[in-house]
Formats: sequence, C-alpha cells, structure tokens
Amino acid sequence: MVDGEDSLRTRPLRPAAPPDGPLATSGAADEPARVAGAVPRPRTPVPPDALRPTVPAPVDSPPPGTAPAETTAPVAPTADPTTTTEPDAKSGPNAKTKSDTKTEPDDTTKSDTETGSGRATRRRYRVPYAHAVRLPPPRQAAAGAVRATRAWSKRPSGRFALSGVFLLGLVSATAAAGALLVPATAPAPRPVAGSGSPDASVGPTTAPSFPGGVVPPGTPLPGGVNPGGVPLPTGRPADALADWARVTGEKAGVPQVAMQAYGYAELVLARTTPNCSLSWTTLAAIGYVESRHGAANGAKLMPDGQALPEIIGDPLDGNGGRQRILDSDRGRLDRDLTYDRAVGPMQFIPTTWQEIGADADNDGVKNPHDLDDAALAAGNYLCKGGRKMTVPGDWWGAILSYNDVRQYAQDVFDKANEYGVTSRG
Repeated sequence: MVDGEDSLRTRPLRPAAPPDGPLATSGAADEPARVAGAVPRPRTPVPPDALRPTVPAPVDSPPPGTAPAETTAPVAPTADPTTTTEPDAKSGPNAKTKSDTKTEPDDTTKSDTETGSGRATRRRYRVPYAHAVRLPPPRQAAAGAVRATRAWSKRPSGRFALSGVFLLGLVSATAAAGALLVPATAPAPRPVAGSGSPDASVGPTTAPSFPGGVVPPGTPLPGGVNPGGVPLPTGRPADALADWARVTGEKAGVPQVAMQAYGYAELVLARTTPNCSLSWTTLAAIGYVESRHGAANGAKLMPDGQALPEIIGDPLDGNGGRQRILDSDRGRLDRDLTYDRAVGPMQFIPTTWQEIGADADNDGVKNPHDLDDAALAAGNYLCKGGRKMTVPGDWWGAILSYNDVRQYAQDVFDKANEYGVTSRG
C-alpha cells in the first residue's frame, strides 16, 4: 500500500533528483547533459523471480591494505519493445515512484512467461492441415470397421438394427427374384374373340403360308345396292341382298339370313373404310367358327337376324385357358354379375362391344345378339388401325387381334378360303 491503492507490481526504486540537477550538499554526481528531444528508454516488466529478496553470497573480507573488490551490479533485463513505461516522479520527503506498464499482446502469437527461466517466451499454436493427417492402410481400416461393427452388433440397438437390415435385404431379394422369375414362367394371355387385347395395328413379321393363296378369295356382291338407302318395307336393309344371298348361300352352305348380314357388312365397310377391302368370306368364317352362324347352344337365327335364345359363352374366370375378366356391364348383356362372358353369334365381350358396337339394321339399338349388328361391328374391329385386308400381314394381324390363337386364325382362314372357292362354282 503506497498511495491508497493496492499495487500488484513492485517496481525498483530510483534516486530522486531535482529537475535542475543534484543538490550541492547531497554528494550526488552531476547528471550527464540531456540531449534535446531524447526519449527515455522504457523499462521492461520485472519477472516475478526478481521480486524475491536475494541473499547476497558471503564475501571473504579482503586482506588489509587491499582495495575492496568491485561488486557487479545486476544487469537489468532487456526491454520489451511492446511495453511502455510512464514514469511519475514526485519530490518531497515521502517521494514515491509510480509507473504504469502497458503491454500489448501480439496479434499472431500468444506469449506465456516462464517463471523458471525469467525470460519471456512465445508459444505458437499450429493448426493441423488435411495433408498432415495420416490415414491407416486400407486393410487396417477395414479390420477396424469390422471390429467396430461387431462391437456395435452386440449392443441392443445394434441387434435390432442388424435384424431389420437383414429382413429388408431378404424381402428385396425375394421381390427381385419374383419380378424376374414369375413373368418368365407365367403363360401368355389368350384373349377371347373380340377382346382386342393385342395391338390391333401391328401385324405379324412374317406372313403365314395360306393354302390356296395369300388371302382368302371373295365373291363380288351385286351392284346397285345402296347400304345407306331407304330401308325396305321389312325394316331390314340387308333384305336388299336377298336374291344374291339365297343363291350364294346355297353354294357355300351358309344360311340366307346370315349371308345377308355378312354381305351387307361388306357393302357398308366399302363406303366407310374403302382401303380395308374386307370380304364377306372372312366375316362368314368368323361367324362359323364362333357360333355356327348363330346356331350354337341350341339357338336359332330368326328372320330379322337375332339369335334366340341368346348365345352366351363361358364365364371368363381364368379357368380352361380363358382370361379372367370381372363383370363390367352389371350383367346387362351377359346376365352375369361376377364375370364377363362373350355374347352373340360373333362372341363379343361386353367391354369390346361398348367400344365397337354398331347398328346395322337401323332399329336404334346396338344389339350384340343381332347378327346384322354383330357382323358390321366385327368388320369395324378388323379394319381399325388402317389395316388393308388384302395384305397377308394385315389379314393375319386382324384375325389374331380378334382371338390371339394361331390355330383359331388358321381355322378362320380355312373356312374363308372354302367359302370363296365354293361360292364361285
């Protein structure tokens, strides 16, 4: 306690002297002349060890008559350029010296004072760089990962996680195997007649070897018949072909009513799709293979072209090589509320009839059980997609789109060829 403030540093005292020089009676030596503008040299902070009282070493007294040895004054430590000292001298009986030392830290390094050596040293902190990090060899890294995984698997969380990963991998492998194996072993779908499941616009790459020619031969229809003309008194436009149908039907072995329906469908298609060039012999062959011209299941073809009782095929439940098609018309056409069934003398399924159905007898109803409507609808179905029935590939593709079974298409061709040959005799 010097001036009422606690001083945490003890500074060495220096002799006080008046500003103008030492007193004459003080016995002090004259101060050297000061240089104008000179700045006093700052003092360095005193290390903590220098504050401790030092015990002078015992000195042997010199022999009498010998001058005492000069004592070497302790050398003050060199001044730190970063410190500044502000001396404050007061003269008086209780003169006291006060100096404030300010130290500015280095911007780039942090310095710590080592009390053991009494010297100010700077400790540099180095930042490790990425290129200085040494990685273990791949084999050691893999072994370490295996050990870490094994240790983690023994914990409760590891056991649950590994079980989940194993089950997920097993399910994924099973799904992948099923996606590859099941389609390969499943049989190819076999659409029923008129289902239209194959692409109707794509024919086979190679034309089959048709007996008797590349396409079934046809018989010219009588001229002067207007398919869009005024209906005859009977109300059936196909009656305009009655004479031709009677003569040609006797030669080919086709009932007259069915012959009128096939011939009238050819005339209509010649006006609506002239590029198709569909012959009645193809329609008659399909009618024979599907329902024996409306006589299947004990049915009989009426004079107006309806087959009674209605011809309804087997349920499409996926059995016996049939497709599995659930009910789509609420039983309106096939009287089945569970599965769809092929209906009528040309055996259309309800979904195909809703797309391609026609009204050929002008009664305002599209009836699949009426051979007039069914024959024209079958012709529209065969000609769609821009097919030309005089081209073998188009003819073959059209029949396979009706029923994707090669034997079925061959049977249709054989019957159409027979009708074409016999009707010309």
